[in-house]
Amino acid sequence: MLAVAGLLATTAFAQNTTTVDGTTILGPSTEYRTWSIGINAGVLNQSNIFGFNRDGFDKLKHNVGYSAYIKKQISPSFGLKAQYLGGKVAGVNENATGTMVSEFETKLPWSVALSGEFTAANTNWRFFNSIIKPYMAVGLGAMNFETTTTTADGTAATAESQTKLYVPVDAGFKFAVAKGINIDLGYQLNWANQDFDGKAGGQYKNDLFSYAHAGLEIALGDGSKPYLGNSNPVATIKANYDELKAERDALMAANEQLKSEISTINNDLKDDDGDGVANKFDKCPNTPAGTKVDGSGCPLPEMKNETKVVEKIVVTEEDKKVVDEAIKNLEFDLGKATIRPTSYASLNRVAALLIEKNFSLKLAGHTDNTGSMQTNLRLSKERAESVKAYLVSKGANASRIEATGYGPNQPIATNATAEGRQQNRRVEFTLY
Repeated sequence: MLAVAGLLATTAFAQNTTTVDGTTILGPSTEYRTWSIGINAGVLNQSNIFGFNRDGFDKLKHNVGYSAYIKKQISPSFGLKAQYLGGKVAGVNENATGTMVSEFETKLPWSVALSGEFTAANTNWRFFNSIIKPYMAVGLGAMNFETTTTTADGTAATAESQTKLYVPVDAGFKFAVAKGINIDLGYQLNWANQDFDGKAGGQYKNDLFSYAHAGLEIALGDGSKPYLGNSNPVATIKANYDELKAERDALMAANEQLKSEISTINNDLKDDDGDGVANKFDKCPNTPAGTKVDGSGCPLPEMKNETKVVEKIVVTEEDKKVVDEAIKNLEFDLGKATIRPTSYASLNRVAALLIEKNFSLKLAGHTDNTGSMQTNLRLSKERAESVKAYLVSKGANASRIEATGYGPNQPIATNATAEGRQQNRRVEFTLY
């Protein structure tokens, strides 16, 4: 037993993650396997490592013992087990004389006991998930035994088989070597009835025998679940804490990146010189107040002998068709305000119409509700400004073109379908 313990000691405090996989903090017992069985074998004898209650039988006679149990784990540190123990116990009193009992042999056809088992390592706050788990158990049971005695003068006698109460006290170590499998090394003291060794003792001096054993404990049930008897609640807390901390750190990093992007967007949409062209599109910043500029924010050439003419604006059906065609053909690069070349031809006709008839034009950018409100407002504004800049670059009067972004605030169809979202991503042209 000591040799096996020494071999396993080097891994005593290693993390055994199989005891917490798939579990949650303060989770129900259904997350675990709670039933187990154990089988072991070892040595039965009348002596014990503490040297008391030998009743003169000091010469050791070792016999094979065997036991099995079934256990219900109530909590990580406590379980109830029903144990069977069998074998035989013998002892020799070399100082006996005459009719004194010099040797006995007691057969144990069966014994059963119900014990409470306490596991110390599963409440350990220093080592989150130890592999070596000290335990102690105490219980009460019934033992059937048949004792044969031999006196110093050679007389042998066998008493009738009888069943009496006994008290088992067990202590040892369990080694979690696999998911739901423990090596069990233990030492059990059993306080039995005075008739156990066939020799009468004092009124309060019960017979005592020991059982040093080794075996396996195997958890029953769904193999994908950890065994409650190997689980330390602190290990579950730590595993969940590490996961939550990683998620929080990722969210914090994403939030900082988003703040930086929003700050950049806000700076791009500012119009520091008040000429009606956003900083991002303004190629001539810091123009004096009141200066007429084109779509790129640069001053328009002065017109000498300018005569103001008031004319009636009439928008015909043909004019509307030119605009409708431009709307239908207008395409941008995905998620950007860059106009695709396929849209140039219809936009050129709109620019020519504005120049020819001196129309005013309102451009209204719209998006669907995919993404954040801030991003959609920015994108809708930039697309409207991009169309304005293109028309102005073809000779249209910048002062007669108004560009506004409404984001997802004025949908014309449902955003619940792909078709509806497609309709909502648009730039509206209004002639007047």
